[in-house]
Amino acid sequence: MKKMIFTLALVAGMMSTLSAQSEKNAIGLRFGNGGEITFQSTLSTTNRLELTLGLNSWDNNQGYSGFGLTGIYQWVWNLDELAPGFKWYAGLGPQIGSWNGDHNSDYKGFALGIAGQVGIEYNFEIPLQLSLDYRPSWYVLPNSYGGAYDGIALAVRYKF
Repeated sequence: MKKMIFTLALVAGMMSTLSAQSEKNAIGLRFGNGGEITFQSTLSTTNRLELTLGLNSWDNNQGYSGFGLTGIYQWVWNLDELAPGFKWYAGLGPQIGSWNGDHNSDYKGFALGIAGQVGIEYNFEIPLQLSLDYRPSWYVLPNSYGGAYDGIALAVRYKF
């Protein structure tokens, strides 16, 4: 319950701090292996920061619950030759998480890693953005997490 309250306070704080900027930010949901709250903040015409908070409730093989927080610094390129509004992006950043595995699982406690991301997005004329991306990540602490995780996800964001 404390984690949920902290998450809601974090999202509300980010929205109130950045609400004065016009369509330089986006917030939404990212659907892949579990769900994530996603927030993007434009830093320049070719760079931005994406923060995601994922909540996982279970896994067929391990039976765990937990959360993950990822921050990705992204480089963004226009694909206007396809259609106005298309862009592609690539980025890299840190990832932290905490999991509670079942009695047979090594997936317990705090984890620290690095994540990469590459994707394509479409920005509608209305304040809506859709993206499809691939995000591999490698957990380096503790090494018992088995190293790598990857996944493809679809995100829907409101731009403001």
